[in-house]
Amino acid sequence: MSTHLRIALGLAAAGVPPLPLRAGKMPFGNCRACADGACGGRPNMRNAGPCRCPAPCHAWAAATTDPRTLTSPAWVSAWRQAVAVAYHPGGAGVTVVDLDTAAALTWARTTLPSTRIVRTTRGEHWLYQGVMQSANAVRPGVDIKSSMQYARWLGPGTGTMTALPDVARALTVKEPTAVRPAVVTVPARAGGGKCPHRMPAYLDRGIAMAEQRITEARGAVHATVYRTFLAVLSTHGRCGCLTEVHTARLFTAAQAKGESARHCTDAWTNARTTLGL
Repeated sequence: MSTHLRIALGLAAAGVPPLPLRAGKMPFGNCRACADGACGGRPNMRNAGPCRCPAPCHAWAAATTDPRTLTSPAWVSAWRQAVAVAYHPGGAGVTVVDLDTAAALTWARTTLPSTRIVRTTRGEHWLYQGVMQSANAVRPGVDIKSSMQYARWLGPGTGTMTALPDVARALTVKEPTAVRPAVVTVPARAGGGKCPHRMPAYLDRGIAMAEQRITEARGAVHATVYRTFLAVLSTHGRCGCLTEVHTARLFTAAQAKGESARHCTDAWTNARTTLGL
């Protein structure tokens, strides 16, 4: 049994869902069943979506406390190749405040209540009991890792874990940013009101591409989310194709990038208004 698998089984027994990491602190790549986002997730992304395939290929969604899964042939092979062990904080009921700079540490020591601390290569992880929305760069040098995110396992840390404070929760609350509506021409509904797309695969592919666009945004996330919603609605908003499942997938991708639920709703509403839907 590899050292990484032994650590993973110990975490699982304690209720902490682990997953293997390859070089670069990234999860293992997609299995064939998930190629090109066919399952609704995105390959090799830190915030990939849920997946039911048996391989450890979808980051936080692949993390599990089931020892039978962790010791299955596919996972054993991954553990042998792994360079590190990660875990899903949200799945363990905790939030990690990831502090990567000296300034971030100074801010935390003067702002956040004391709790369990884990040393990292660049700073510290402050662990709190409670789950919240994950988000990157909530402050300079500060990331929040909890739901739909993973963190590297660097040991249990020191100190007593305390309840997640409101000051930490407030870090991910963002006011919606005004976005200039784009000028979009929407064709009239084809086929006397019938869906012009006919094939569900066309819509599924469009939603997967929209998720990818949001997930891969490196800046201007607010604007990217709005433009992506606008593009989806301009293509599928008039024919009745879209369901709550599709909308939830887009909102999940946006919130994984740090957008609030309120901003997602506002961006969706603004896009519908722009298109006259």
